[in-house]
Amino acid sequence: MTTDLVEGRRSSVGEVWRAGRSVMPGGHLDAAGCNVPADRVLDAMAAHLALERERGGYGAVPDLTEPRRALAALVGAGPRDVAFLESGTAAMAALLGGWRLGPGARVGRARTEYGSTLMLLHRLAERNGWRLVDLPVGGDTRIDPDGLRVALAAGLDLVVVSHIASHRGVVQPVAELGALCRASGVPLVLDVCQSLGHVDALGAEAAAYVGTSRKWLAGPRGVGFLITPGLTPAMDAPAPTLSGHTWDDPAEDPEPVPGAARYESSEGVIAARAGLGAAVLEHHELGPAAVHEHLAGLGRTARELLDGAGGWRVAEPLDEPSALITLRPPPHDTVEGAAARAAAASLLVGTVPAVRAPLDLQGPLLRVSPPPGTSPETLESLAEVLRGRRG
Repeated sequence: MTTDLVEGRRSSVGEVWRAGRSVMPGGHLDAAGCNVPADRVLDAMAAHLALERERGGYGAVPDLTEPRRALAALVGAGPRDVAFLESGTAAMAALLGGWRLGPGARVGRARTEYGSTLMLLHRLAERNGWRLVDLPVGGDTRIDPDGLRVALAAGLDLVVVSHIASHRGVVQPVAELGALCRASGVPLVLDVCQSLGHVDALGAEAAAYVGTSRKWLAGPRGVGFLITPGLTPAMDAPAPTLSGHTWDDPAEDPEPVPGAARYESSEGVIAARAGLGAAVLEHHELGPAAVHEHLAGLGRTARELLDGAGGWRVAEPLDEPSALITLRPPPHDTVEGAAARAAAASLLVGTVPAVRAPLDLQGPLLRVSPPPGTSPETLESLAEVLRGRRG
């Protein structure tokens, strides 16, 4: 199957992706919020829950080595670098909350950063005496590599970047940003919640990646992950656990175990972790490069159809290689009204409140994020909704 997809001999990514889902809601245009899991994902979760009932929770602990390996491969890491947590937000909190940066440490972040991460950084800065440094962005909200170079030369201790923001489908130049950080010896934390399973993240070579299951990887809710190929002695969980630390001498501080396991709790929705594993394996079978190309094409098609419809304007460049599209409302319409009309037309779209990126957004946006296999007819129907002719 993978060879056929890569060479384009028989089936498109969208056709195979849809074929794996016996129930596929029509008009689903919210992959960036919650994507549609494959039947195999549900089967993996149900099978694990059945095994827990049969053997007990601890007797049914699955071997997740292969899913960890498959997930890590998407960023060029290894299975020992992967920790499962309950969400991307929880993973970011675990990573940054335990990072040993002393008072006066300078942490770079852009104004476009996700609201939860901004709140976390603000609290950690207040608590630990860190200084937050603005990374300059251009008019299209892309981080300026030259600006990062200047900030690194002035002194940074950590850089935090969202590969694709939740509120804008702009793909940050993470390969270039990562190279600049490595040359300066500064760790890069890359939020891949909106990019893994969507665009290529291999070139970043970040110290750590934070992600989630439910978006472009099309896994279940309730599981996120942290990948730490650049683990250093300064990186540890904010609170030690018996599963992630050793404590041979109670008079000394607990020592973290090797790898990312220091961040992972042995508790959690283990069935969701098994479901994420199934989703990542499906992504590899489809072929990541083929999926990326397919989604970039969907994004271009959507932007061309939607930009200007009813006065709505696409917020990112029309040829941006992503399938996350955001639209600004015209004076005579609202995000809430358009979303309601879309729902009446059996189209599921997302809305982005300003709090999602409080330093960047002046008002809410409409977000459209078509999953693989979305038809042009579905996007044309949304364009009619925006023109006020449907719904």
